[in-house]
Amino acid sequence: MYFLPYDPAFHYLGQAAPPAATVAQDDETTPPATAWRGRLELPTWGLIAVIYGGWLATVLHWRGLGPWLGTPLLIGLSAWYMSLQHELIHGHPTRHARFNALFGQLPLAVWYPYALYRDSHLAHHRDEKNLTLPGADPETYYAARESGGRLGRSLRRFRNTSGGRLLAGPALAWSQTVHAAWRQRDRKTMVTWAWHLALLAMLLLFLHRAGISPWFYLFAVAYPALSLTMVRSFYEHRAVEAAHGRSVINEAAWPWRLLFLNLNYHLVHHLHPGLPWFHLRQAYLVQREAYQERSDGFVEHGYLPLLWRHRSTPVIADIHPFA
Repeated sequence: MYFLPYDPAFHYLGQAAPPAATVAQDDETTPPATAWRGRLELPTWGLIAVIYGGWLATVLHWRGLGPWLGTPLLIGLSAWYMSLQHELIHGHPTRHARFNALFGQLPLAVWYPYALYRDSHLAHHRDEKNLTLPGADPETYYAARESGGRLGRSLRRFRNTSGGRLLAGPALAWSQTVHAAWRQRDRKTMVTWAWHLALLAMLLLFLHRAGISPWFYLFAVAYPALSLTMVRSFYEHRAVEAAHGRSVINEAAWPWRLLFLNLNYHLVHHLHPGLPWFHLRQAYLVQREAYQERSDGFVEHGYLPLLWRHRSTPVIADIHPFA
């Protein structure tokens, strides 16, 4: 997984009219009050308030909560914030990308500039036929060819086990991103990282004054939070010939669904990327059998069984089978 430069043409939300498949349509049987709340995106506004309010309250009451309670709260809220950033990228809670971006700029999750994540993720959605293809899909975990000798093979194999993904995955992904930025070093990249680092410095100073060591936040909060988000992406896509069979449906329990904002229904999200998080589960359940058939059987039943099954066995081959 790495990050690519942004091309506005990739972003369906930036076009004059989004493709019909990306727009959620109100069902005729939807009660007026429910449709009204959906159009205003009240659940997303509430989510923004809860995440920001919860994070700030935890930091301000850190000395009273102590690290044993405060740390898991900050890990969960930081991981949830990354799910919120994803929702902002896809045009929620408003259809104004610059306004939405205001709610995703703060580096509560530390590692990536929001603009870089946005650009990379929109490139990931650019063409379903390119999903999982190295060099075309910036979120793929497949390699195009053998590289790095025995060490490279061992590292890729370890990364594709659940233990490797959670322990080493964040460090590997971040280092690849920084390396790509260093190689590019154009004006936009440098400005993006400079702005991110400036915000991060102010955030860490605020945390220090609240009694939280910056090093503690980086490695005891932000790193585990990124690991937690990698539970979702651990087996989110697979390399098969049929594009519609490359995105998973994971019928996860409600805590995972809430943390990941229903992105466990990943095929539904890829078919309807403009559908807000609070409608994804409803859309899936209405046509559950049809979505499962369309996925060509790419259905999982929870994250913990998946992680346990691949604790030592890679979940995917490290080399893409047909790239």
